[in-house]
Amino acid sequence: MIQALVACVFWGLMPVYFKLLQSVGALEIVAHRIIWSVPLLLIILYFRKNLASLGTALTNGKLRLAMLASASLIAANWLIYVWAVHEDHILAASLGYFISPLLSVFMGRVFLGETLSRNKWIAIAIAALGVSVLAVQALDTLWVSLALAISWSSYGLVRKLADIGPIVGLTAETGILFLPFTLFLIWLSFGMPPSSSSQHLGDDRTIDLLLIGGSIVTAIPLVLFAAAVKKMTLSAIGLLNYLAPTIQFLVGVFVYNEPLTPSHMICFILIWISLALFSTDSYLTGKAARKTQLA
Repeated sequence: MIQALVACVFWGLMPVYFKLLQSVGALEIVAHRIIWSVPLLLIILYFRKNLASLGTALTNGKLRLAMLASASLIAANWLIYVWAVHEDHILAASLGYFISPLLSVFMGRVFLGETLSRNKWIAIAIAALGVSVLAVQALDTLWVSLALAISWSSYGLVRKLADIGPIVGLTAETGILFLPFTLFLIWLSFGMPPSSSSQHLGDDRTIDLLLIGGSIVTAIPLVLFAAAVKKMTLSAIGLLNYLAPTIQFLVGVFVYNEPLTPSHMICFILIWISLALFSTDSYLTGKAARKTQLA
């Protein structure tokens, strides 16, 4: 539980970290996050004696295609998220991650044929109503929420279909993205004229440490959460998934004073009601299934 809580707090406070990199372009931050994650993740895999799994994943044709798809989705998700933080859309970003679990359930029904209870359908309908309310008065930022929710849920769907562990998978994804983003940074350093309005690696020691440290804030919570998942019930994990966007919501409102409009409040209340219904139904279904197994 402590490992999972620390991981969720890491993810919840991510906007604060990226705000410190406000002077660096969003795409450049994502590029450094990917490039510096590769050696760190390889070291983690080495000490976990799991490098062989990475080799197996990269030599399997179908798995390699799945990793290419998930790598593209996670890169898009990271890019939209960092851009949203820089543009003071932390509330919109947090809403995206609140919607994501419900969208994942809907995708499971559409693409995997998973059955949904009546309460889960009601939860999805309430969430859709909340998004509709926001669409009326906050259409300019709604696309941020939906883009994050769709990219993250699609990423989860691809990773569910791909038989690969979380750390090995992220290493494969960042490895696939390593070359194109390295070339991008080389072009940025040598092919673009210097800009006084933005900073790059080498301009400032603090910025350099934060850019490189992006790999740590990427890998550490994932390692902690992956370890916690093995020791916790699915219902507990499901509830903890809402902690990170809740912290992001609070950070956006109370730390960075983002405007909380009536439409935002109505939308978030409807989403929270939806998540409460969804989580309760999941808990009761899981409890009934465990009783059946014991019987």
